[in-house]
Amino acid sequence: MKTTNKLVMATNNANKLREAREILAPLGIEVLSQREAGADCEPDENGSTFAENAIIKAAAVYDAVGLPTIADDSGLCVEALGGRPGVHSARYAPKGEECEKLLGELKDVPDGERGAAFRCTICYIDESGHTEFTGACEGSIGYEQRGSNGFGYDPVFMVGDRTMAELSAEEKNSISHRGAALRELYRFLRERNGE
Repeated sequence: MKTTNKLVMATNNANKLREAREILAPLGIEVLSQREAGADCEPDENGSTFAENAIIKAAAVYDAVGLPTIADDSGLCVEALGGRPGVHSARYAPKGEECEKLLGELKDVPDGERGAAFRCTICYIDESGHTEFTGACEGSIGYEQRGSNGFGYDPVFMVGDRTMAELSAEEKNSISHRGAALRELYRFLRERNGE
């Protein structure tokens, strides 16, 4: 079965849309924001996992517009915090204060115990049901904010000797958790299109 050349992403976040558009562009798929598709909904993300939240968002937008829809839920899982903030990453601290709060919580945590991972689940939904794709980016939490190319926790998330916010868009797309999940989605859609 051929997929449509339009796909709605259940978000209005410009950064997420740019990443999805860049990765799916070779398939000739136009990725619309939910606003562009005419979906005016903000479903309550009350799931206990990234997958549950992604399904909630995808289903709400799909029901509103009737076009194949993707939604992601992602977050930062810090080992020393027992996996927090996890599914609560977006609500962990007031916008713009996430890094400060995280660095404060980890101020006495030594080098070897600062492991962390960005995790993402993308839900794709169309008339035949839904499919999930996951991605992760392993790293650690630094001691200060560095870089200006990212958002959220990127300025404190270390990949090697640089933060995610110090990487170019191309470098970040190649290793990011959302990028990994989007590449899984890309392969799924390419196979469905018989390419």
